[in-house]
Amino acid sequence: MPNPPRAGARYHGDQAALPGMLDFAVNVRPGGPPSWLTDRLAARLPDLGSYPSAADQCRAVEAVAARHERAADEVALLAGGAEGFALLAGLRPLHARSASATRWRLAALVAPSFTEPEAVLAAAGVPIHHVVLPYPFSVAEAEVPDEADLVVVGNPTNPTGVLHRREDILALRRPGRLLVVDEAFADGVPGEAQTLAGESLPDVLVLRSLTKTWALAGLRVGYALGAPEVLARLTAPRPHWPLGTLQLEAIAAASSLEAVAEADAAARQLTDWRAAMVAGLAGLGLGVVAGEAPFVLFTVPDAELMRKHLESKGIAVRRCDTFVGLPENYLRAAVRPEWPALIDAMTEVLQ
Repeated sequence: MPNPPRAGARYHGDQAALPGMLDFAVNVRPGGPPSWLTDRLAARLPDLGSYPSAADQCRAVEAVAARHERAADEVALLAGGAEGFALLAGLRPLHARSASATRWRLAALVAPSFTEPEAVLAAAGVPIHHVVLPYPFSVAEAEVPDEADLVVVGNPTNPTGVLHRREDILALRRPGRLLVVDEAFADGVPGEAQTLAGESLPDVLVLRSLTKTWALAGLRVGYALGAPEVLARLTAPRPHWPLGTLQLEAIAAASSLEAVAEADAAARQLTDWRAAMVAGLAGLGLGVVAGEAPFVLFTVPDAELMRKHLESKGIAVRRCDTFVGLPENYLRAAVRPEWPALIDAMTEVLQ
């Protein structure tokens, strides 16, 4: 039977950021998409009177396939990486031997992590087990039940920012199990270290988002990489034209060689800002989780007091008590060049 999502499972950082606030709550590139990308999208506006074309679909698929050195049938375009989780609920398990075997036995969700998989799987009536990692949140410590036939893990993980070694993630594979790796922030890591996007493995499904690095959260663009038969079953229930013309254009544009190089340069800049931001937080005597994502998880003595103070200063950060496995004293902040303003405002509470 379907279950209502856990309270907090559908909370998102954009609920904390009111218009005009300095937004550290949402991990999307500040300042909007680059002009070359908006220009390319604007050039397609006259085409919106026609249905998305097969040529546009093919061009986007081929761009993603070339970017990750995968075959075209190992790519499925998505309306944001989160759509991949929504489709998971209806995917027949790898071990299914009959048309009636349409439900996962047990979904193991490595936590703390993005809560959307929990919300959609619970709503579909899929049994869920949270594999809560102890600090410092290494997946090498994950104790996944043997009966779990679906495992979901983020890399780097939201909200911890921890970048797991690929061998530790691959150690979660078992016969008859589908391993889903959420790489929504992988292009925010220099060189996309530890990615599995280029691996053609029959039981590993990688979900990617283009909304963070390219500031396209309002357009919903992403893709899945996996075995052709898994992707075919994953996308079978979708309607005609699941993505629009602008979404297809954005995916093709953001997957070009030039765009990948630009994203990597941005990731290296974020790494420098992150190091400075972490030093600033540590200088306040706060505990900072070691990570490599474009956001930072840290502890404060009183998270609610700190959030309210920052709100009064026009600054939004992400509350973390909605994540399974995190105590109430954690907060998450996106890496932004305005990080000194965050440190200064927090100092007023902590001094």
